[in-house]
Amino acid sequence: MLAAAAQVPPESTQQAVGYPSLFLLIVLGALVPVVPTGALVSSAAVVAVHQSAPFALLVVFGVSALAAFLGDMALYWLGRRGMRSKNGSRWLAAIRDRAPEDRLAQAQEKLADHGVLVLVLSRLVPAGRIPVMLACLMAKMPLREFARGDVPACLAWAVTYQLIGILGGSLFAEPWEGVAVAVGLTVLISVAPTVWRRVRRTAS
Repeated sequence: MLAAAAQVPPESTQQAVGYPSLFLLIVLGALVPVVPTGALVSSAAVVAVHQSAPFALLVVFGVSALAAFLGDMALYWLGRRGMRSKNGSRWLAAIRDRAPEDRLAQAQEKLADHGVLVLVLSRLVPAGRIPVMLACLMAKMPLREFARGDVPACLAWAVTYQLIGILGGSLFAEPWEGVAVAVGLTVLISVAPTVWRRVRRTAS
């Protein structure tokens, strides 16, 4: 047993631990949007680039997209339960707390104009996922219809943040440098809209 374990390449050990961890963290981040899931995907892509393993990039993409989809579906299902309950639920309250009135109004307008297609953009626009999800809940969109729009949304999201990681990983010789750049870019992307809105409020 020990001899066989000693022959397992370090990359295999990292993947055996890393992929399930990536999956669980992205699911958690979809349910509780405090985990920087985009940064996780980009960082995993950086590591895959430095391992020179194209197959690893495909696995990162698949794991990330699947985890994001399952997390979204779980949160939407919990939100629907809250909508049907007389007393609501803590999950529905949490969704409402994370959806400012102006963003919710924009999401409802776009949902009325474009239907489930707006779900694709909601995952690519920072802080756009929750307002659109709440708009879907308030419109009483069936779970199946939400899933039909969320599949391409999660695929596009996984591709986008993986490309950020591939770019960061290919520019630097050391993996930690690429990870730092990828995390920095994803954080910058996520906070830019909030900063811009505050600047506009201050200016007006």
